[in-house]
Amino acid sequence: MAITTFDDVEAEFEAFDDWDDRYRLIIALGQALPAMEPALKTDANKVRGCASQVWLHPSREGDMLRFAADSDAAIVKGLVALVLMLADGRRPAAIDAAEIKARLDGLGLSKHLSSNRTQGLASMIGRIDALAKQALGEAA
Repeated sequence: MAITTFDDVEAEFEAFDDWDDRYRLIIALGQALPAMEPALKTDANKVRGCASQVWLHPSREGDMLRFAADSDAAIVKGLVALVLMLADGRRPAAIDAAEIKARLDGLGLSKHLSSNRTQGLASMIGRIDALAKQALGEAA
């Protein structure tokens, strides 16, 4: 089964019996992220509050927000991929940080990630939320 949506991820998580398989899926999702241009890995695009390095660069495609992202840690890059499944290619007004957090919480991640990774995940969601609000302000 090709994993292309967050619903697919939820179904796969349900099918797995243990967290080793879930971690492998998260890492595979990160490996499948499109490569981020090295020129975009700037201090301005760094997500603060992550123990690993995480870069997130927004762009506009019509009225949609698109994100390029990367991390120097395999699991964290997979977490970035999960967040992007819920935010990339959406209108800024449709990006809801609470919904993203709730859907990720539904996977049980907070019980199985280190506190540093849990905090980093919250920082990624916060950055996406801030970028969406900024884009809304620019459109007004």
